[in-house]
Amino acid sequence: MDYEEDQENSELDSEELADRAFNIKLVLTDVDGVLTDTGVYYGADGEVLKRFSIRDGMGMELLQAAGIETAFLTRENSAVVKARSEKLKLPYYFPGVIDKAEFLETILQRTGLAVENLAYIGDDVNDLEIIRSIGKAGLTASPGDAMAVIMQEVHYVSGARGGNGAFRDFADWILELRKLEE
Repeated sequence: MDYEEDQENSELDSEELADRAFNIKLVLTDVDGVLTDTGVYYGADGEVLKRFSIRDGMGMELLQAAGIETAFLTRENSAVVKARSEKLKLPYYFPGVIDKAEFLETILQRTGLAVENLAYIGDDVNDLEIIRSIGKAGLTASPGDAMAVIMQEVHYVSGARGGNGAFRDFADWILELRKLEE
């Protein structure tokens, strides 16, 4: 895939996509493979470093300015990821979640939102079922270097790789779609 090209990968028309974008109140993101490039640096004491894109952080700020919050939803329970979520002042942080689709009900209860108020970006097979669940009423995306099965399921495939602005690209797409509703 050419990483320079974003792709709407949806059977929904632009009006339906814009309607869905207008209803988004929370963007959930996987961490490894979306906010990072899937690499991790280990030392004798375990995980030491992960690289995050500053552009993705700005995407979160832009969403917040538009009244849309962001939350990390990750299998890992990482001090590095927790520190990043605190730096970004995210209202929700969901670490250590093995079955993300099953955890969706907990997210809805904790946030008071409905599925149509959610967007999700993920990159690997452990994201597949939550992408399918949220994709029925909300919006979904993947980085341009996600696993093929994920790219086939989402509404939007970013032209950026994970850890290199894929989240920012998704945030910009949502905000552009919302302008169509104005």
